[in-house]
Amino acid sequence: MSTPSLSLPGGTWTLGDLAVTRFGYGAMQLAGPWVMGPPADREGALAVLREAVDLGITHIDTSDAYGPRVTNELIREALHPYPESLHIVTKVGATRDEQGGWPTARRPEDLRRQVHDNLTSLRLDVLDLVNLRLGNAEGPQPGSLAEAFETLVELQQQGLIRHLGVSNATEGQVTEAQSIAPIVCVQNMYNLAHRHDDKLIDRLATDDVAYVPFFPLGGFTPLQSSALSAVAARLEATPMAVALAWLLQRSPNILLIPGTSSTAHLRENIAGAGLCLSHEDLTELDDIGR
Repeated sequence: MSTPSLSLPGGTWTLGDLAVTRFGYGAMQLAGPWVMGPPADREGALAVLREAVDLGITHIDTSDAYGPRVTNELIREALHPYPESLHIVTKVGATRDEQGGWPTARRPEDLRRQVHDNLTSLRLDVLDLVNLRLGNAEGPQPGSLAEAFETLVELQQQGLIRHLGVSNATEGQVTEAQSIAPIVCVQNMYNLAHRHDDKLIDRLATDDVAYVPFFPLGGFTPLQSSALSAVAARLEATPMAVALAWLLQRSPNILLIPGTSSTAHLRENIAGAGLCLSHEDLTELDDIGR
């Protein structure tokens, strides 16, 4: 591995007993359009993964449903045997249909199959961290997670999973999961324009539980805000850089997993997340999603 030429912003966080960089990498965008099929540029996708590790990133987020199986196979091809410092986080609880939808798959037999599929595709004996994906494609939905989460606890007790988390979850579901077994992270949609989890983030910080925002830059539609654009212009930075920097400064338990299929864009994201926002900047940005 080469010596990193960029300093990763944010330092590190400990997921249970796993030390990870707060700036991580999300592999979803390495699959084809709408997260289906292979990438248009397979060598480029492999290069991004190798660059991420070369730059010191130790947290890669994936799922066997991406593609499906595409991103896990790319990760294995690019990085196996994995560096000891690298931790791969995956999720279960949804599958894909032929139309590109995300039907739920949270029956015990579904979850056991998905865990074993992730182990196989990543060529691992143990998964570092598995998030249980709840809700649906429209967002979190109320309801008990007990049966599904207890299934993952059983797999953890069998030695197939080190740590557990939840994704696309309501605050009540987070609390229910914590009443069943320890969790080390919550992965929900959150960014400057979607601030519904503010109180949850603060509560998790006191519990030393990480909060990992997916779609930190708005998802398939980039964040649009006149206030964000104004702050970016003042700092001579891009709006996306400011949005990432704001997340890192929002709370120390926030971990970033922005995705990209370009090594140049990966480096831009790292540099952007390292912006130092002033009190004035933060005050102006904090009003966007409220």
